[in-house]
Formats: sequence, C-alpha cells, structure tokens
Amino acid sequence: MKIIRGIENRLRKVLKPNKVVLILGARRTGKTWFLKNFLPTLNMPYLYLNGDDSSVQAIFKDRTIENYARLVGDYKLLVIDEAHRIPEIGWNLKLMVDELEGLHIIATGSSVFDLRAGTGEPLTGRKTELLLFPFAQIEYSIQETIVETKSRLSERLIYGNYPELIHLNSNEDKEDYLREMVSSYLLKDILEFDGVRNASKINDLLRLVAFQPGKEVSLDELSVKLGISKNTVDKYLDLLQKVFVLVKVSGFSRNMRKEITRHSRYYFVDNGVRNALINNFNPINMRADVGELWENYLVMERLKYQSIKNIHSSNYFWRTYQMQEIDWVEDRAGQLHAYEIKWNGKGKTKVPSAWQQSYPEATYEVVSPENYLDWIT
Repeated sequence: MKIIRGIENRLRKVLKPNKVVLILGARRTGKTWFLKNFLPTLNMPYLYLNGDDSSVQAIFKDRTIENYARLVGDYKLLVIDEAHRIPEIGWNLKLMVDELEGLHIIATGSSVFDLRAGTGEPLTGRKTELLLFPFAQIEYSIQETIVETKSRLSERLIYGNYPELIHLNSNEDKEDYLREMVSSYLLKDILEFDGVRNASKINDLLRLVAFQPGKEVSLDELSVKLGISKNTVDKYLDLLQKVFVLVKVSGFSRNMRKEITRHSRYYFVDNGVRNALINNFNPINMRADVGELWENYLVMERLKYQSIKNIHSSNYFWRTYQMQEIDWVEDRAGQLHAYEIKWNGKGKTKVPSAWQQSYPEATYEVVSPENYLDWIT
C-alpha cells in the first residue's frame, strides 16, 4: 500500500522562492522517503544534501555568499535532509534565502529543539513549518474502504501507525519492530542533547506516563516516584514533546475559581510506542485500558487532521473541582467546541451542567466508534 502523505498539497502551496520550508517529525515517520518520492514530481531541478554527511557539514562552515552560490549553482531548489546536524544551520539558510535570488529551500529534522533552536530567530518571517506524523487515518482513507478501515481499527489501537509497519505481516514482527524502535531510536535525539545523561530516568518517566495517558500528571508525584527534582521532570517532559514522543494538553478555563488548570495531560504521539513501553500488545478484548487507548488514538488522529487541513485550533481538556470534565475542547477563533471521547458510545451522555452554564454558546459532541471517522477524516 502506497500512502500519499497529507502534507504534500500544503508543501506545494508554501514552497516559494527565497523561503524555507521546515519539515519536522519523529524518527521513522518517513521524512526521507516522502522527499525522495515527492521531489521528482516537481518541475524544478534540485540539489539534495544529507546533513548527516560530514562533507556536507564541512561545506557549510564557510559562511559566504560565494561559497553558497558555488554550491547551489543553477539549481532552483535546495533540499537538506537531517538539517539539524549542521551547526548554526539557521544563519546559513538565512544568508542563502536573502542573497541567492529565486532559491527554494526544504529542510527536515527529527528534533524540534535542534532544528528550531538553529533556525528560530535567523529565519523569522522566512520559514513555514510542516509536521510529518506517523500515518493518519485521513491518509489511509484515500485508499481504504470504510469496511477495511473499521476492520483495522483494533490493530491500529495496539500497534499504532508508524509507516514501516504496513510492510510487516505478523504481529510478532510488529512487536519486535516497536520494541527495537523504543530501545534504539526513541530517545536518541534527547540523549545527544547537551546536559542530558540519565536515560534510565527518562525511560522510567515515560513508563509512568504510559500508564496514565490522558490523565492529569502531577510533577510533584512524578518527582517523588523517580527520585529526581520537579524541575528535572518538567525539563524531561518538555524534551519528550520536542522530539515528538509526547503531546501536552493543558486545562481550559475562563473561571479560575471553579476550573482546574494547574496540571496537564500527556498523550503519546503513537499508540504502538506507548504499548511497547508498557510491554502490552494484548488484543482489545483482553485489555482493561481500551478506553485510554481509544482516547490517545483519537486525540492524535485529530491533531494530525488539524495539521493536514491547516486548522488553527487551541486544544484543551476541561475539569472542575466538582469533578465534571470534558475530554477535548477546541477554541477556534473564539468559538468553543467540546468533545467527549467514548469507546462505548451507546449510552446517553449529557453535557456537564457547569460547562453548559459557563459556555452556553459552545457546541458539544460525543465521539465514539460509531461516528469517529467524521471527526478525523
């Protein structure tokens, strides 16, 4: 199955002369594969460089217009894969887009703190960022029938959506792949970051979060359990977001006295990674955490949908001190949309009274296996 990636149309729109497009995403999400299939479709000669190559890194050390003009030559498109490997890449790209007329640039990276730190200030007003996640249901749906999609739902809740999984036939091979990825690749970017030395503590932190996806996380509680400072826990959680392992969701409030915002919730970018961390690939009918799997899956599919469709939304959960709550709240241009995520959506679910009183203009919807495709495709 060849999946057309959802960012392709947006990339065509934002790829403009004297601008940089940054493609960010976790390791193994297929950035290189995507580029090698996408670039030949452009009616534009391009130069492809790999930032992992030491000779490429050496070329960029000479930060002069003459050097970069020789490098680019007559090419109209420069593509730098793994661009975060090149020191001070942002200043290099700034010089090129400012001085080499008509040049288009695409740069990829797997760690936000490396690539954004290197390109943030220098490229202000000169760049567009696109995110490449593991496969999204909206991408599968181009080729799948509804019957095929629903028959594969349980598998995706367990094994997730990393691209290489579609080439593996047995569950054992998928489990081996995910375990190997978690042990060898998941934390590679973090451990290369200066000042991070304790891989075991980060792994322990991930496992603790893995047992409570979509639940409010207390930094104080994690600090005690891990035997490290609260500030270190906060730092590690921040890094795990920046390498696309976790997504943080904050509490929504316009009435601080009644609504809880102090704690945050964390979701895994991929269900398969989460299940590998807790070493549980049991089928759905043998699990007590199917509700958590379903919520984590839907939250990420919604975020992928928003990213692919370029929907600008601030996303939250909502809970009061009286224990009324809503799983997912979207603030789109001031209009609130509330969603309750239910694995078993057949029972009646009422809008929480405190929410209805506080935000009477907000929409409210239950998302269940019966209607979830309308929400994510």
